[in-house]
Amino acid sequence: MMEEELAPVQRWAVKLEYDGTGLVGWQRQKSGLSVQSLLEAAAARLAGNRPVSSITAGRTDSGVHALAQVAHLDFPADVRFSRHSVREGLSYHLKPHNVVVLDAAQVDTDWSARFSATWRSYQYRILNRRSRPTLLAGNVWHVKSTLDVEKMQEAANILVGPHDFTSFRAVACQAHSPMRTLDQLDVSRHGDEVIVFAKARSFLHHQVRNMVGTLKLVGIGAWQPERVAEALKARNRCAAGPTAPPEGLYLNGVGYDPDPFD
Repeated sequence: MMEEELAPVQRWAVKLEYDGTGLVGWQRQKSGLSVQSLLEAAAARLAGNRPVSSITAGRTDSGVHALAQVAHLDFPADVRFSRHSVREGLSYHLKPHNVVVLDAAQVDTDWSARFSATWRSYQYRILNRRSRPTLLAGNVWHVKSTLDVEKMQEAANILVGPHDFTSFRAVACQAHSPMRTLDQLDVSRHGDEVIVFAKARSFLHHQVRNMVGTLKLVGIGAWQPERVAEALKARNRCAAGPTAPPEGLYLNGVGYDPDPFD
């Protein structure tokens, strides 16, 4: 019986949590620390200083955080790991940076963190009080004026469903189509915090931050909810509100069917 040929790589899915403060986001840049470069450097250490490539489910911008971002790593086929050793080994080599691996799972080489994803979710945290943040500095958007959460939700409901989101994507967005289906956009208050939760199969560049910036105008009474419908219909970035700052945004989770981490 012939010995089974080794695959050229062995692929591992990893779930990441990180504080994006001081990082340039997920993607490797010409200058500055990226999550991708830190993760691949840690993976190379596990692979005997051989290069390891990665793909993520959702790129994050400079200053954006993640509670459960998913990526996959292609290790050389001759390296053998356990789930525990990948999770703990990567986390060890990611020190002293605020990036940690929450979980790891070996997957087939045709599985992709990006293309196998069925949904992505984000949450945006607004600290809504007069006093500036101390413990949460760099991790929330501080809005002093009291936000009307009910009005914000009324406006958010307008954006749920399939739409042309030209008015809510970055001018430099490289997506071929502005059409997206927003499955969920919920606004809730938790004490001094207002949380905006968004879920869709995929998002446009800056879409969540642009929606939050627009909802904030409704929340402070500068806009009525109906104006959000007008902005959406305009299909013009200038028609919507400002881009909310990156420090309040978190990549909340990524869904797969089946979930490799179960």
